[in-house]
Amino acid sequence: MRRIRCREEVCIGCRLCEVWCQVEHSKSKEIINAFLRETAFPRVRVEERGPISISLQCRHCEEPNCVHACISGALYRDLETCVVKHDASKCVGCWSCVLACPYDAIIRDDAHNRVLKCDLCEGREEPICVEKCPNDALIVEAYDAL
Repeated sequence: MRRIRCREEVCIGCRLCEVWCQVEHSKSKEIINAFLRETAFPRVRVEERGPISISLQCRHCEEPNCVHACISGALYRDLETCVVKHDASKCVGCWSCVLACPYDAIIRDDAHNRVLKCDLCEGREEPICVEKCPNDALIVEAYDAL
């Protein structure tokens, strides 16, 4: 089981994790198109409080409040990988998961009446935000699921 952790002591708030996440989740996978011609959104966001910056994304919790709050079954925890996944075709845009997430890691996509969340860049060896972080502030850590 794995999740992304931000080492805030080395995060410089450059927001490259947001940029590359948006590119990775775009149709073209090209930086200019992702920002100017497509409606891709990053699944990660950087929060800054004074000199402290932290990259926030889904923690793929062992007991995910968002899954329990989801009224349509759109959010679920994959039993094999323990990744919290989102089925956009089932999402009704009620935003219960947004309210339930203690990490503020679920993003509203008002234009499509659904939510977006980190999927650990499914299909990639390493999530793009981790790969492109210039300070190695983002790391993939393993954890034991119950």
